[in-house]
Amino acid sequence: MNLVETFSEFKTGKSLDRPTMVRVLEDVFRTLIKKKYGTDENFDVIVNTTNGDLEIWRVREIVFDGEVTDERAQISISEASSIDDEYEIGDECYQQLELEEFGRRAVMAARQTLISRINELEKDEVFKQYTSRIGDIVLGEVHQILKREILVLDDVTGNELILPRNEMIRGDFFRKGDMVKGVIKRVDMKNNNPVVVVSRTDSQFLEKLMEQEVPEIEDGLITIKKIERIPGERAKVAVESYDDRIDPVGACVGMKGSRIHGIVRELKNENIDIVNFTNNNILFIQRSLTPAKVTSIKLDDEKGTASVFLKPDQVSLAIGKGGTNIKLASRLTGYEIDVYRDTDDEIDDVELDEFSDEIEDWIIDEFKNIGCDTARSVLNLSKEELTRRTDLEDETVEGVLKILAAEFTDAEEKKEDK
Repeated sequence: MNLVETFSEFKTGKSLDRPTMVRVLEDVFRTLIKKKYGTDENFDVIVNTTNGDLEIWRVREIVFDGEVTDERAQISISEASSIDDEYEIGDECYQQLELEEFGRRAVMAARQTLISRINELEKDEVFKQYTSRIGDIVLGEVHQILKREILVLDDVTGNELILPRNEMIRGDFFRKGDMVKGVIKRVDMKNNNPVVVVSRTDSQFLEKLMEQEVPEIEDGLITIKKIERIPGERAKVAVESYDDRIDPVGACVGMKGSRIHGIVRELKNENIDIVNFTNNNILFIQRSLTPAKVTSIKLDDEKGTASVFLKPDQVSLAIGKGGTNIKLASRLTGYEIDVYRDTDDEIDDVELDEFSDEIEDWIIDEFKNIGCDTARSVLNLSKEELTRRTDLEDETVEGVLKILAAEFTDAEEKKEDK
C-alpha cells in the first residue's frame, strides 16, 4: 500500500483547483498524524502539485543518547544514525513515514474522509459556478427523459442540469442525445446537492439569444428595455438605441429578417415583435399594438387604463389570436388596454373576421361556407334562411344577428350624438 495507489483517483479528473486540493489533502493527513502522535507540529505534509503525490516527513532535533526529554520533538543520535549515518548532534532529522505505519483502518478512514471532503467541496464549487452564471445561456446534451423533467449534461463541464417540463416551450420535443439550449434560471440545494434549473420559457432566454445574434446589443449600443412573452406563441421586445444613427428595430431584425429568424426557429416559431421604446406612453402603447394601426388613444393614468380606438379592420389585429397581442401589449406598457372600434365614419360593412373576439371562429366559418363573409351579407338574410343553409342552431344564429346588428346601431347612435 502506498500514497500513489491509495489516493490516485484524487490526482486527476477533479474539478477543484490545485490549491484547494492541496489544502484538503494536507488537512486530512494532518488529522491522521494527530490521531497517531497527538500533534502535527513536528511533521511536514508535502503534496506534489504536478503529479499529486504525497509525502509525510517527521522532523525532530537530534540530541545525545539518553537526553531525549520530548519524544515528539527530539530523537537520539543513535536512532538518527540508523536513518542516515551522516546526521550529527543538533541537526534536524527528517524521517519519511509510510502509510503502513498508521495502520490499515486509519488509512481507510482517512481515505473516506478525503472522499467526503472533496465531494462536498465539489458540490460547493458547482453551486458557486452556476450561481454566478444565472441568466447565461447553456448548451447541453439530453441525457435522460423523465415524466416531469429532462436531465441535460452541460456540454462544457459535463455537470447535470435539469430542464423541467414547465420550463419548456410548447412544441419542444427532445430525444436522448439531442442538443438543447436554455438559460440558467436558478440553482437550488436539495439534500445537500446542487440542482441547476434551466429554462426555455424565461424572458432572459430570449434576451440572451438576441445578445448572441445582435452585436449592437452585446456592445451596449442597443438596450433591451423590457421583454414580455407567451412562450411558443408571441413575444414583444422593447428596445432603445443610444446612437441616433442606429435603428434599434432594424438592427435587431436584420437584413430580410436574418438576425431574428434564427431566434424564431429556436423558440419554435414564436412570433417576435420588436418595438422602439419611448417614454411617451401614448406612442409606446401605439407601437406595442403592432401590427395593428391605431386611430387614437385615451389614457387614464389614475386607473392605469388605455382606451384604444381602431378602424374595424384593425381590431382583430390589435387583439391577436386568443388575445395574445393585446395581453402582451398591456404587460409591456403597464396599462390595461381596452380596444374599441372607431366609428367616426359611417360603416358601410365589416368583415366577419373582425368579430372573432365575440363570435367563435367555427361559427364564422359556417357563414363563410354559404358565401357570407361580411356583416351586412349575413344581415341581409332572414334568421330562417340562415338556419336552413347552415348547420347552426336557431339560438346561435339569433345571437350572431344581434351582435352584427349592434355594430351598426352603435355606429349610428354615436354619429347622431355628434
